[in-house]
Amino acid sequence: MSSNGIRDRVAIVGMGCTAFGELWDKGADDLLVDSATEAYQSAQLDPERVDAYWLGTMGSGSSGLMLSEALKIPYKPVSRVENMCATGSEALRNAAYAVACGAYDLVMAIGVEKLKDSGYSGLVSGQPPSDGTAPSMTAPANFSLLAPAYAKKYGVDEDTLKQVLTRIAWKNHRNGAKNSKAQYRKEVSMERIAASPKVAGMLGIFDCSGVSDGSAAAILCRAEDAHRYTDHPIFIKALSFVAGPAEGYFSEDYDFTTFPEVCVSVEDAYKQAGVTNPREEISMAEVHDCFTPTELVLMEDMGFSPRGQGWKDVLDGRFDGDGPQPINPDGGLKSFGHPIGASGLRMMYEMWLQLRGEAGERQIPEPQLGLTHNLGGAPGRCVSFVSIVGK
Repeated sequence: MSSNGIRDRVAIVGMGCTAFGELWDKGADDLLVDSATEAYQSAQLDPERVDAYWLGTMGSGSSGLMLSEALKIPYKPVSRVENMCATGSEALRNAAYAVACGAYDLVMAIGVEKLKDSGYSGLVSGQPPSDGTAPSMTAPANFSLLAPAYAKKYGVDEDTLKQVLTRIAWKNHRNGAKNSKAQYRKEVSMERIAASPKVAGMLGIFDCSGVSDGSAAAILCRAEDAHRYTDHPIFIKALSFVAGPAEGYFSEDYDFTTFPEVCVSVEDAYKQAGVTNPREEISMAEVHDCFTPTELVLMEDMGFSPRGQGWKDVLDGRFDGDGPQPINPDGGLKSFGHPIGASGLRMMYEMWLQLRGEAGERQIPEPQLGLTHNLGGAPGRCVSFVSIVGK
């Protein structure tokens, strides 16, 4: 895969993020107003200054009218985008490219989802008609396949692997307990996590991300203009997005211990950003921890751990909030839930806070590069987004 990238050509100069949770008293329009207002204020901008908008939502609205009506921004270009669980990241990617090519000076990427009011337990829409060959399992069942496959390939006994998955959930809840915008803000003991009722395979309730409402927004401009709006912008080093061939369920070569789409997209992102040793150069990452074995596999796909060794790094605390390479320092999907259109931008919001030294008690000392990752779909059939940002 070859891409030229837009390294250091685009800056993020303002961000906003709502609290995530069961927000029964707010509609999607209210959440859009809340996150956009915080972003405008952080960049000290009048809304009229923003030239164009990219709105990410999977099922909480249709067309750009959803945003133009909510924000009272008539006659602005608003593009509504969707790419499964990477929808918020897709809004950011498109907005960044519009600035990089010179089409606009100031743009906003904004994402929102109202899942709790949708009537669905997870995703907000049913599957379109197909030829019947696509897998029909639930998301927990699909991702539960990663655990026994990993254990078998790398010779990890089931009890040890359960400890690894438990520690991932414990770590993310511990981080989320320090975050006022997380849906779940309590630490959960490893004993309680390990004993939680089973959902699918080895996965218990605490191995699965929750369902929530939320919105997040980012304002972007050309890098050379960034200090007009803030003294502490963050700069985009890489953006990579790939859609896989969707053949994992039919291929004898796919063994459910990796996401090939992630491997391709992260390799491209590292090339764009000039990263040669991600284990040492990436200070922190927000990854798509929809289920605990997903985070484990991602650590190896992203080069944070050698193949077959990620489980050891988890148990050693490498990825803890105070470890050498914090993963999901804000609490991740595990603590926030996953309002699809907002999650990718929520991840970037944590990079914004950390790189500006504004993350409070979960602040990472002197971070240099941050990575965000969204995955949409299921093992063997997904899309993958990776961004790298820095001061």
